[in-house]
Amino acid sequence: MSAKYNFCAGPAMLPQAVMQKAQKELIDWNGLGVSVMEISHRSKEFIALTTQAEKTLRELMNIPANYHVLFMHGGGRAQFTNVVTNFLGDNGRALYLTSGQWSSSAIKEAKRIAGEDSIDEINIVETVEGLHQVKLPDLHSVDGDYRYVHYCANETVDGIEIFDTIESPWPVVADLSSTIMSHEIDVSKFGLIYAGAQKNIGPSGLSIVIVRDDMLNLPSLVQSSIMDYTITKDNDSMFNTPPTFAWYLAAEVFEWLKSVGGVGAMEKLNSDKANLLYQCIDELPFYKNGVAVQNRSRMNVTFQLVDNNLDEQFLAEAQAAGLVALKGHRIVGGMRASIYNAMPLAGVQKLVEFMQAFANKHSK
Repeated sequence: MSAKYNFCAGPAMLPQAVMQKAQKELIDWNGLGVSVMEISHRSKEFIALTTQAEKTLRELMNIPANYHVLFMHGGGRAQFTNVVTNFLGDNGRALYLTSGQWSSSAIKEAKRIAGEDSIDEINIVETVEGLHQVKLPDLHSVDGDYRYVHYCANETVDGIEIFDTIESPWPVVADLSSTIMSHEIDVSKFGLIYAGAQKNIGPSGLSIVIVRDDMLNLPSLVQSSIMDYTITKDNDSMFNTPPTFAWYLAAEVFEWLKSVGGVGAMEKLNSDKANLLYQCIDELPFYKNGVAVQNRSRMNVTFQLVDNNLDEQFLAEAQAAGLVALKGHRIVGGMRASIYNAMPLAGVQKLVEFMQAFANKHSK
């Protein structure tokens, strides 16, 4: 049976080695005779797992000691809300940078909770010669008294990624849901980082929050205790029962990433994968991409067939070839190949070979 490669944007594929280990341990974890899903989250065995998970994540991302790591319920959308409720009490205001679908969704949620007057926004994507590109503003020249500035580093729908560091007079809050651990970053440049798990960490239902300790002194709004960053920190992310199986799988992904060379090695691999796929798109007039080269996402490669009447046939033949979940988001259409950390180079090579063959077959 030939290998199948899953290009889904999320929930996304997990490393094969992790899935194989999870399968083996599903009903007998650590020799206990039961699944990790069936033991107390306060047992010494599970506490050892969570302690090691945080330790490995800190090593992978070089997280400074004055940052807390929280394992929380919900995905990125939950943090759209939590960032606001934790930091915008006492009439606090925030600045949001919009670059696509997910940053726009974060703004809608922020305005819904804090009110229109509490949230300002700057659109940082412009179209130049038909291509979308990011133009970061000089935030030091922006008037305002803000608790934080928020942005989304990678727009999975639009295929736009921001590689530059956001320079800001206010703490930077970053949605890294689809880029966390895909390349090296300086955590000390951020007030808070959050990421839904279902791209590069593990299964859906879990989110990671990395928050600088001084941020926890900001006044908060009334909120649920399980979404309070300080309460979560004070209770080691176990104020109530956490998503234990998701946490277990995240811990295994962290160990896998460490075993293959860490974030630096993964950054090189991700660059190689993305470059190979974009080269194919650029060299074949059969395909096109609408994002400026400097802002092309390494995680979500969006592209269109010049003749979109062939879209359904492309997807059907790709599926038959073992290349699944290539359909673009319903808002933008076209194709999208999500090539997160778990996607091997062989998967991208097989996709490129298919795209070349399809183009040769259908070119007039």
